[in-house]
Amino acid sequence: MDVNEVLTHARDAMTVKRVFGEPYEKDGMTVIPVANVMGGAGAGGGTSKGATGDTAAGEGAEAGDAATGTPDTGYGMGYGVRATPAGVYVIKGGEVEWKPVTDMNSLAVQRAIVVVVGLLVLRSIVRTLARR
Repeated sequence: MDVNEVLTHARDAMTVKRVFGEPYEKDGMTVIPVANVMGGAGAGGGTSKGATGDTAAGEGAEAGDAATGTPDTGYGMGYGVRATPAGVYVIKGGEVEWKPVTDMNSLAVQRAIVVVVGLLVLRSIVRTLARR
């Protein structure tokens, strides 16, 4: 698999079909699912003919065997895609309505942060009143 093939797969994975799902209809209502999609791709490479410059024989040859002319090789590539639901468009009777998805994990974290900050403020108030 070469770099162009990996980038092609990454581009295909981040298409509009990942954002807008297949619409479906039920009871005269059309529902179109929507997602947030992020992604990225990267690749590396490399070959080496061994040590170069004015190093003595055997020095700096960790990257390759300069005496035999054996080239080094190396490569690395990959891509990643993250998709999370955003909501749905509901089409009914010529009216379009957006229904967002509620992320319960984010909501729980936000509430926990508010509780912790509230407890810290309460502790500070109690300590200040205790000093008087």
